Amino acid sequence: MMKLKQCALGIELGSTRIKAVLIDENHIPVAQGDFEWENQLVNGVWTYSLDTVHTGIQACFANLKKDVEAKFGVKLTTVGALGVSAMMHGYLPFDKDGKQLAEFRTWRNTMTGPAAAELTELFGFNIPQRWSIAHLWQAVLKGEDHLPRLDYLTTLAGYIHRRLTGERSVGVGEASGIFPIDSAKLDYDQTMIAKLDAKLAAKGYPWKLRDVLPQVKVSGQAAGTLTPEGAAFLDPAGDLLPGIPLAPCEGDAGTGMVATNSVRARTGNVSAGTSDFAMIVTEKPLGVHREIDMVTTPTGLPVAMVHCNNCTSDINAWVGLFADFAGMLGVEVNKGELFTRLFQKALEGDADCGGLLSFNYLSGEGVTDLDEGRPLFLRQPDAKLSLANFMRTHLLSALATLKIGMDLLTEAEQVPIDKLYGHGGYFKTPGVGQRMLSAAVNAPVSVMETAGEGGPYGMALLAAYLLNKAEGESLEDYLDNKVFAGAETVTLMAEPEEVEGFNAFLKRYKNALPIERAAAECT
Repeated sequence: MMKLKQCALGIELGSTRIKAVLIDENHIPVAQGDFEWENQLVNGVWTYSLDTVHTGIQACFANLKKDVEAKFGVKLTTVGALGVSAMMHGYLPFDKDGKQLAEFRTWRNTMTGPAAAELTELFGFNIPQRWSIAHLWQAVLKGEDHLPRLDYLTTLAGYIHRRLTGERSVGVGEASGIFPIDSAKLDYDQTMIAKLDAKLAAKGYPWKLRDVLPQVKVSGQAAGTLTPEGAAFLDPAGDLLPGIPLAPCEGDAGTGMVATNSVRARTGNVSAGTSDFAMIVTEKPLGVHREIDMVTTPTGLPVAMVHCNNCTSDINAWVGLFADFAGMLGVEVNKGELFTRLFQKALEGDADCGGLLSFNYLSGEGVTDLDEGRPLFLRQPDAKLSLANFMRTHLLSALATLKIGMDLLTEAEQVPIDKLYGHGGYFKTPGVGQRMLSAAVNAPVSVMETAGEGGPYGMALLAAYLLNKAEGESLEDYLDNKVFAGAETVTLMAEPEEVEGFNAFLKRYKNALPIERAAAECT
């Protein structure tokens, strides 16, 4: 018997897929819907059109409704609580009438170098290029003509949340990718706000930062209810009823932490999909490193984040090529099965990939200081070119930049990590991505049975926390005691030769970075 009022719904707009996950009162995923999409490079800007955003989230919800009706024989008319999350960062500006003032500039863009450098110096705090404030300040430096009309600046999650509730708010984890957060006050850092407002005043714009930035909320706080307009937006068929409470919207980093129960100090997770990032909840302030972002958990605790723009996109392209080859031979292949078999084949490869090398840089990469990317595959004349080595090369390449950044955390900053969890599409094939990551970090890596659900599952858990939390119950305790107490977890440790092989691969990778840089400059 489906008890819709006891269910919680999470919807996440990821880089290549919009996905909805419905969980029951036991926090078990019971239905899902999705919609595949891809960003576009338009006039040098990585973007998604808002029309596609609207079409995609509505198609995703429609597919969820079909799944619920097929499995349980009921229409999805309501849930106990819901929440939305999306790719963090980026730039979505609007005027007072809600008109979009500039194209959606996603996290993937590396066009804000001057602004990021200036803000980092002003604040004494690393501001990455993809952060919303870096995009805003770059627009100021360029004198973009839409700025005098700016009324509201938000992220993709914040935009959808406002369409559903009318609220201009985001969760604190999402907010931490907009502007630096004061974890003691659970709000934007006022000292930094004042410093930038002083510089803005000289520009003569009719607004201050707090006028245009969304309000900050913390997990467990009410963040509005689904309005009649919001219900019609999400479900044009008209079955969804208004009045559903919404959790604060979050970014994919925060939902990844929740999905892997990595919200306490000294825990960490690696999310690996279109992009990959490591999130380590820290116990102390860190020095300023260009390669390390300081964000927060959905409860506001400080988190050291190593974010890489590129992870599985190049792998996806090669798997598509293999599927085309099979089709040419008249063989129909299931894409999911093909991914599984190719990932498994990588386990047969040489630990160091037999002298093969690849760069998965579809776009620029901040950790290695590249503003543009060119996917490359290289090999020495005497390298062992085999399918197993080829696939292992791409799987290790997907983690190489992440490893460069994580070494700063574990070596330069001596950040302790008690638990490291993996989640996202990279870990969907059991034991493969997990073993590769273990070889990269030289530590055990755990994957939960829900690892493939990733962010939308984490967002559903945040909605469930809003719905079910006891008085004074923290998110950390709720996850430990009510969600993950009996969770099935598989932990793997790479063999010593695999660790040595990854290190050998990474040495070649670092030595060959000038080739990648030259490719971007010459083509």
